[in-house]
Amino acid sequence: MEQRGREAWTGLWRWIAIMVASAFMWSGASAQIRYSISEEVKQGSVVGNIVKDLGLDVSILEERALRIVSGSNEPLFEVNQNDGNLYVNHKVDREEICERSSVCLINLKTVLENPLEIHYVSVEVLDINDHSPTFPEKVKRFEISESALPGARFQLLAAQDLDGETYSVQQYKLSQNDHFRLEVKDRGKDGKIPILNLQRPLDRESTSSHRLLLTAFDGGKPPRSGTIHIIVEVLDVNDNSPVFTKDTYSVMLNENSPIGTTVIQVNATDLDEGSNGEVIYSFGTNVNNRLRKLFEVNARTGDIIVKELIDFETDDSYEIDIQASDKGAAPLTTDKSVVVQIVDLNDNVPQIEVTSFSTALPEDSRIGTTVALISVTDLDSGLNGKVICSIVEDVPFKIIQSLQESMYSIVTKDPLDREKHSQYDVTIVAKDTGEPALTSEKTISVVVSDVNDNSPAFSLVPYIFYVSENNAAGASVFSVKAFDGDEGNNALLSYHILRDGSEHGKIASYLNINAENGDILALKSFDFETMKTFHFQVVATDSGTPSLSSNVTVNVFILDQNDNAPVILYPVSANGSAEGVEEIPRNVNAGHLVTKVRAYDADIGYNGWLLFSLQEVTDHSLFALDRYTGQIRTLRSFTETDEAEHKLVILVKDNGNVSLSATATVIIKAVEPKEAFAASDVKSAAKDDEDNNVTFYLIITLSSVSALFLISIIVLILMQCSKPTDYSSKYLQDANYDGTLCHSIQYRSGDRRYMLVGPRMSIGSTIVPGSNGNTLVVPDRRRTSGEVRMPNIGIA
Repeated sequence: MEQRGREAWTGLWRWIAIMVASAFMWSGASAQIRYSISEEVKQGSVVGNIVKDLGLDVSILEERALRIVSGSNEPLFEVNQNDGNLYVNHKVDREEICERSSVCLINLKTVLENPLEIHYVSVEVLDINDHSPTFPEKVKRFEISESALPGARFQLLAAQDLDGETYSVQQYKLSQNDHFRLEVKDRGKDGKIPILNLQRPLDRESTSSHRLLLTAFDGGKPPRSGTIHIIVEVLDVNDNSPVFTKDTYSVMLNENSPIGTTVIQVNATDLDEGSNGEVIYSFGTNVNNRLRKLFEVNARTGDIIVKELIDFETDDSYEIDIQASDKGAAPLTTDKSVVVQIVDLNDNVPQIEVTSFSTALPEDSRIGTTVALISVTDLDSGLNGKVICSIVEDVPFKIIQSLQESMYSIVTKDPLDREKHSQYDVTIVAKDTGEPALTSEKTISVVVSDVNDNSPAFSLVPYIFYVSENNAAGASVFSVKAFDGDEGNNALLSYHILRDGSEHGKIASYLNINAENGDILALKSFDFETMKTFHFQVVATDSGTPSLSSNVTVNVFILDQNDNAPVILYPVSANGSAEGVEEIPRNVNAGHLVTKVRAYDADIGYNGWLLFSLQEVTDHSLFALDRYTGQIRTLRSFTETDEAEHKLVILVKDNGNVSLSATATVIIKAVEPKEAFAASDVKSAAKDDEDNNVTFYLIITLSSVSALFLISIIVLILMQCSKPTDYSSKYLQDANYDGTLCHSIQYRSGDRRYMLVGPRMSIGSTIVPGSNGNTLVVPDRRRTSGEVRMPNIGIA
C-alpha cells in the first residue's frame, strides 16, 4: 500500500512539473486553489467547485474541455464538466499517499483549452485515527538467566502506528507482575522505545517463565492500542542440589538372590533443568570395596543391583551410601544411606563333624558305651539352623543329644556280637527344620573288636571215618576240622587227642594228630580182622585268654581189604592138605550129593564172597559142582564103563578186585553098595568128631562177634542220645544174607544209605564209585533202629 502511494505521488509530481513547463512555454494563464478533505471519505464526495472558485463560466466548460491532468491510471479526483465540482474518485488513504509526512498535500492540475489555461488545485488530506499501534511480532520471547541481578534492563520492540504524529504511539503499559517494571525511552522521530527493567531476582525453580502483556496506545480519542505477549524464559543456573524422594531407604533382600536382581531403586530430583537437573547415581565416597563387589548402582536409573551372590551367613545387613549428583558445570551432590537387610534362606546343609571316635569297640561293651562324639552345625539361623539328628539303619546304636545343642553322642543300645556283625556302617542323618528341609549324611564305620567268647566248634559231631585196613603206617588217614567264630589269636586253634587209661585210650596211642591242621596219622597199620571199629576224643583249643576248648568223638570203622585167601575147611587130610576121598555106591541116581566142599574167608563183602568151580575133573559128564554152595552132585548114574575112581580139583576164590583162591582135591571112588555102607559107618564116626570141633570154633567166633556187635550198638545209641541226629549215621540191617561165609554192613549218611555187601545184593542196588567194590547205595528203607551185622559163618 505504501509502495503504491509512493508511486502515485511520484507520478503526480512528474505530471505537475511537465504542466508547469508547458505553461511557461505557452504563456498560458494559471491560478492556485487549495482544498482540504479528511482521508477515508467516501467515493463521490465533493471536494469543491473549481469553476466557481476560479470564476469561470459553467456554460463554457464543455467547450473548453475542463479536465484534470494526472499521471495515474486511476486518478484520486475527477471534475464534473457539467457543474465544475471536484469529487473523490477513489479511496483516499493519507498513510498510503503521504506515508509519514506531517502535512499531506495532493496537487492537481486542471487544464482548459481554447485558450489553454492551467490552474493548480491543492488538496490537503487531513489525518484521522484509523490505525492502531502494531508490534512487529505477536509474541516475543526473552531468555533471562535466573542469576540476573535486579536493575538489569532489557529493550523491547517498539510498536508502530501509521497515523500521523498526533495519532502515533504515545505511551506503553505493562501488565501487573512482581519482577519487572516498564521504562519508556523517547527517541524523537524514532518514537518511544519500551524497556523492561528487572526489579526482583528470578528463580527458575519457582517460576520457570513469566508471561507479560505490553500494550501500546496512540493519541487518538479514544486512543487505539496494540499488544504484544512477552514470554520471559528464566534460564537455569545450577543452584539446586538433588533431593531424594524418601527420607530413609530400607529393603529386605533374600540371600542367594540371582546376580542382576534389583535390590531397590533410589530416586532423587533436581529442581534445576537441563544438565543441571539431570541426576546420576553412584556409590558414596566412603563405600568400601567389599560393598562395591557385592552391589552396583545404575547411574541413570538409581537401581541398586546384585553383583555377586549375597550370603546371610557372611553378613546379615548392609548400609550403602548412595550419592546423587547433577551434571552442572559445578555438580551439586546429595548422599543417602540405604539399609539392606538380608533374609536368611535355608541354603546351608548341616555339617557333621566327628570330634571323637572309637575305631574298635569290644563286643562285650556294656549298653550305653559311647562310640563317638559328633558336632553338628548349620550356618543358617532360626528354624533354618535348627538341626535334628538321627541314625538311619537298624543298628545297635542310638544318638543322644548332649547339654550343648550342637553336640551329640552315639552310644550302644543293644549287646554286640562280633561273630554276627563284625562291623557296622552307621549313617548319621542331620536334618534342619527349614522349608524345604536340607539334610546331610555322614557314615562312620564301627568295628567290633573280638573277645574270646566262642568255643571252637567242630564241623561234624561226631566224626565217622572209614579207613581201609592195611593202611600205610605214618600216613594221614583222616582229618578233623574245627572253627572258631572269634578272630585273631582267639580263633587260632590247636588240636590234640584225649588220651586216658581206657581201652579206647590205648587204641588212640596208635594215632597222632597235627596240632595245627587236625590231620590224624596212623602210627600202625589197621587189620580189619583184628579190630573193626574204635573211637577216641579230639580236643580243639583256641589261643585266647582265657582259652576255650571243645572236644568231639571220632568213630573209626575199618574197611575190609581182600588180604585173606580162602581157607579150605573140608576136605582136610591128616597132614593138613586140602585133600579128601569120598566113596559112593555105583548105583546112585543122578543128583546124588557126593560131598560138599567147605571154605572160609576172613574178609567180608565181595572180598569174602566165595565161588566154587571145577578146575580139573576126569569126567565132566558125571559130576557137577554148585558154584555158590560147593556141593558136588552126580549128573547121571554110573555105568559099567565108568572108571571106579575120579579126581576132582575144586578152585575156591573170593570176589575181591584182585581175587585170592585156594584149591581142594576130592577123590571119588565108586564101590559096590555093600562096601560103600561099611565105609560110610567108619566115616560117620570120624565125621562126627570133626563136626564137633568145627562147631566149637564157630560158637566161639559167633559169641565174640555178637558181643562186639552189642557194644557197638550201645555206643551208637548213647551218641545218638547225646548228639543231634543230623550228625550221626544210621546203621541198617540187611536180611538178604544167604548163608555163605561173608557178611554185610548197612549204614546211612545224610540222604543216602550205604551197604557193605556179601554174596547177594538187593534188587536196585548200585555200586558207588571209589568204594572198592564193597559199598552199595541202596534204596532208603527207613527203619526204626539200625544195627551192624557182623560176619556170619555158614558151613554146608
